[in-house]
This record gives sequence, structure tokens and C-alpha cells, in this order.
Amino acid sequence: MEAESSTPLFTAGQDIATFLVSCGILSKAWEESLLANNSESYSLNEYEGVAYVAFPSFHNIEAFIVKESKYGEDNIQTDNKVFSASLKSNDEQPALVHQGALKLFLHIMENTDFQTKMQIYLDSKKRKLNPVIFVGHSLGGAVATLATLWVLEKRLRQSSPFCITFGCPLMGDVGLVEAVGRENWSGNFCHVVSQHDIVPRMLLAPFESIAEPLIAILPYWQGIMANDSVTVPDSVIQVACRTLLNNVLQYTYTVENNGLGSLRELDGDIKRSPYRPFGTYMFCSGEGAVCIDNSETVLKFLHLTMQSHETPYDNIEQDCFSEHVGYDSVLKHAIEKSISGKRTAKPDSESSYEMGMSLLLEAIGVGAQNDDAQIGLQIARDVENKQNTNVAKLAIDLSEKQCSMAELEWYKERCEKEDGITCYDSFKKHKDIDADLCRVRLAEFWDKIIEMWEKHELPSDFQFQNKWINAGTAYRRLVEPLDIAHYYRMSKGKGNYFSDGRPTRHKVLQKWLEEKERTRSSRGQKGRTKLASLTQDSCFWAHVEEASKDLENLKEDQHQKLESLEMFEGYVTRMINDCNVSSDAFLEGSSFMNWWKEWQKYKQNQITDWSSPLYKIMDSESWKG
Repeated sequence: MEAESSTPLFTAGQDIATFLVSCGILSKAWEESLLANNSESYSLNEYEGVAYVAFPSFHNIEAFIVKESKYGEDNIQTDNKVFSASLKSNDEQPALVHQGALKLFLHIMENTDFQTKMQIYLDSKKRKLNPVIFVGHSLGGAVATLATLWVLEKRLRQSSPFCITFGCPLMGDVGLVEAVGRENWSGNFCHVVSQHDIVPRMLLAPFESIAEPLIAILPYWQGIMANDSVTVPDSVIQVACRTLLNNVLQYTYTVENNGLGSLRELDGDIKRSPYRPFGTYMFCSGEGAVCIDNSETVLKFLHLTMQSHETPYDNIEQDCFSEHVGYDSVLKHAIEKSISGKRTAKPDSESSYEMGMSLLLEAIGVGAQNDDAQIGLQIARDVENKQNTNVAKLAIDLSEKQCSMAELEWYKERCEKEDGITCYDSFKKHKDIDADLCRVRLAEFWDKIIEMWEKHELPSDFQFQNKWINAGTAYRRLVEPLDIAHYYRMSKGKGNYFSDGRPTRHKVLQKWLEEKERTRSSRGQKGRTKLASLTQDSCFWAHVEEASKDLENLKEDQHQKLESLEMFEGYVTRMINDCNVSSDAFLEGSSFMNWWKEWQKYKQNQITDWSSPLYKIMDSESWKG
């Protein structure tokens, strides 16, 4: 039964590919890519209400080969400030991209009217929001990818742009893969890859192994793209092609067996190529086309599709560079197969799962009997199923943990209504055993989730799913005040929660929320008119504790603390004005009210008629509404 349920993993990829090749959008995108070769930078044409922004192929050795590093990677956050810090890995490192493609894109940005044109086409106030598709062939596809990322990151329009590339080299590292996944942009990219096209695999090999053969091959490609009278490649090109193919195959095998998870463990003499795929990859062959969007699976098939057991090696040598400039034929075959509906499969398939796997392998030209390919798909399926199973189990655990959340909500209400004190101050003075038990149980649960996420045991988009972001935020806002109270009770007020005591789970959950909020539109959202039921900044009480210590130090003539106290006063003022603080903060005797009384007394001793925005709020009790 489990295998049967996984059939859509394969059939969906074929259905998407069939739709794309049959609707004509890919053929038009290829046509625009060819037309762009008449331009030095980019072309922009409208066709049936769609704006196609195309970039030329840039078939020159200087654009491909970057001598500054082994693989030519560069920090995407250049001094030009074209891309912001949002394009970074999950561990906060800036994303790396191919330096040659980045330089080409920056040159276009700085020396053409590209930005001006894009502002017009992408600004809904200036014109009708027609679809915009960025397209490019070869290295032009990498530039089109950067242009799409630029538009997505700047959020210049409500409707997202789409990117279609043909024979595009890999151009971003794991950090870019993670950033694209975090922003939920993977669906904005479709990379069309012919079965034996060498270029999409080429940058998995170091430049020193591909530079010499490329120098021989690039003029041949240029001649074909320019429609010069270039026919059969001479012996020099054939030898260069064989060398390039052998070197690239060697490195694709190495990288394919060291996927995303192990990349950061490799360094020094055995450093592997940093480049990794993202978005949807449409693998095309004479037997059809299939779309795959799992990065690990794409990486595996970039290697396996180059080694079809059913194609003689000499033919692969020829195809590895002729297919790179022949995507018109590639799309034609894919369209013919989609129309004819021809399907072959292993005759002894015992389940729809096996049938689906067989059809996929046939469509991308690997062959249904390819054991390595079948194992690769099986592993990808098992990983996906395991991740989905883990999420399902966590969802059950989350439901069970709602009992602990409910008990803490009741504890908070009892402290406020029955004892007239905040749950923070109550828990700081004396640990409530039942509340503490709930706090520990919830900490163990969320620590487990963070650990599973860091080990890639959960889907790549897990941290962007509203269910988990909302659950994590509710947990953090309810429970972190108790964690802060526990910390300051145990440290006797000597430590600093922010630098010494804040658990990783709270930092990660806050980061997930902040990253999600950056992608949410603020259009139509109204500000809060009543105080929040839970203070929105879960670290509020830690700020209060540090402000109280600063005030005591200020009284002892440590005047450098004055600035931080004034900053805290401004922070509280904004929190109250935005109704982001809970009413329990204003209970008589709360840590915050005690700080306020002491701060007011100190300021009025300094300046008799002292006043401030917070003073006016507190004096008028305007927070009561």
C-alpha cells in the first residue's frame, strides 16, 4: 500500500512536462532566447499579453571561466547592493553564485535601461500587470535566473515573474537553494535540460579540467547559433568534446554521491563544486520529458541521464555538445511524444508505483532497466515518505502538547486574576511544579523539532508552513517568559538572558516567523486596536530585567547606562502604541511597573518638569483604551 501511494511522485512530473511542452510557452521562450543573441545585453518583446525578457547565450570563454577560484563562485551580496542579505543560507552565510553570470547581470543593471524598463513593466501603478517571463539559453539562462531573483527579492509586483532556461549551467550554491526554498520561490523557475547537454553539468567540474576543451568547443557553438556554415565538427573539436565529457562525468559522479547534506563537510583538497540545482528541472529526451523539483534527485539525474545504457558512448560524445545548441529539436521531440502519448514500461511491473518509475525512466531516456536510476528514485521516494511521516507524527504530538499549552494558559490567568500578579513574576519568585513540568515537556518537543529540521529529517519547506510557524509563535510567546523567569531566578539576576541563557529553539522559532513575515503582504492588514492577549515580543521580560539592572547601575553614577535606558523607554512606547504588549504588564507590582516607578522618580529628580511619550501614556493610562 505504501508504494501505491507514492505513484504521484512520478506521474505528476510527466503530466506537468506534457502540459508545458504542449501549451507552446517553451517553444516561444526558446524563440525569444535565439532572438536575444542579436542583442549585447537583453531583449524585451510582448507576445499575446506576455512580456518576454530574454538574455543572449554569452558563448565566450571569459564569461564561463573565472580564474579567481577553483569553481568561480562569488558572494551574491556585492558592493553594488543589487541583492540584499535575504539571499543567504539557513546558517546565515551569504549565498554564492557563479561569478561570470553575476558580472554579466551587474553589467546589464549598471549600463543599460534594464532597471528602468523593469520598473515600468513590474509596477502595477504604471501599467497593467501582464505576465513577465525571463528566458535565456546557456549562460544567458543563469543571467535570466539572477534577473528573476532580483525581481522576486525586490517584490516589485504582486504576480510573480517566471523564469525559463535552456541548457543553463548550475549557478548557485546550497545557500541559494536554501534561500529560494525559504522564500517559496522554487515554483518560479523551470530549467529545460536535454539528456546529453554538457553545460548543465559542466560547473560540477573545476575550471582547470574544462577550460581547455571549452576553448575549442565554444567557437563551434557560436557558429551554429549565428547560423554560419558549420556542419560536422573536426577532429580537434571531437577530442575536446571527449575530454570535456570524461572530466565532467567524473565530477558529476563524485558530487552526485555527496549531496546537499554532506557538502559543508568537504573542504581542502577534496572540496567539491559548490553549485546545486533549484527550481523545477524538465529533463528531455527522444522518449519524452519529465519535471523533477527535488534538488537531490535532480543532482542524481544530471549524472545518470548522461550515461544511458541504451545509447553508444560515441553518440553521447557527439550529443553532449550538439544538444546544447539544438533545443528546437529537443522541444519538437518532446511535443511529438506528448501528442502521440506513447508510453513504454517494464512488462513485469507488479504495481502502479513500479509502472510510474518505469515510465519516468523511459521518458528521460535513462531506460527502465537502469538499476542505478531506480535506486536513486527509490531513495528519493523513501526520503520524501520518511519526511512526510515525521511531519504526521509531529502533528499528532502537537495535538497532545496542546494540553500543556492549555495548562499554562490557565496558570497565567490564575496568577493574574486570583493572585493579582503576572505569571512571569510569580514563576520568578517561586517555581510552580505543574507549570514547570509543562514548560519542560514543551521544551523537549520543540527541541526535537529543531533537531530534526537541522538534520534534514523534515520537508525543506517545513519552516514556512503556517501551521508550524503559528504553533511555534504561540508556544514562544506563552512559554519564553517562564524560561526568562527561570533563568533570572537561577542566576540571581547576575547573568544576561540574551547572551547567556536564551535557548536555541526560541531563536530559531523567532527566525522562522520573521522570515515568513517578510514574504507576507501587508496590504489590507489593520493595526491592533486593543492590547494583545500575549506580549508579541517573547523577550519583553528579559528587556525589563536588563533595564532594571541598568537603572541600578545608573543610580551608582554609571552614566553610560542612560542611553540604553532611553532606548528601552522608546521600545516600550512603541510596544504600547502598537498594542503589542499584554495588559498583565501593567499590574500593580509587576517587574515592569516597578521599573517604571523607579525610572520616573530618577528622571524627575534630574528634571522637575520631565515628560516623555511614555510618561504621558502611563500618566493617562491610555493603554486601557
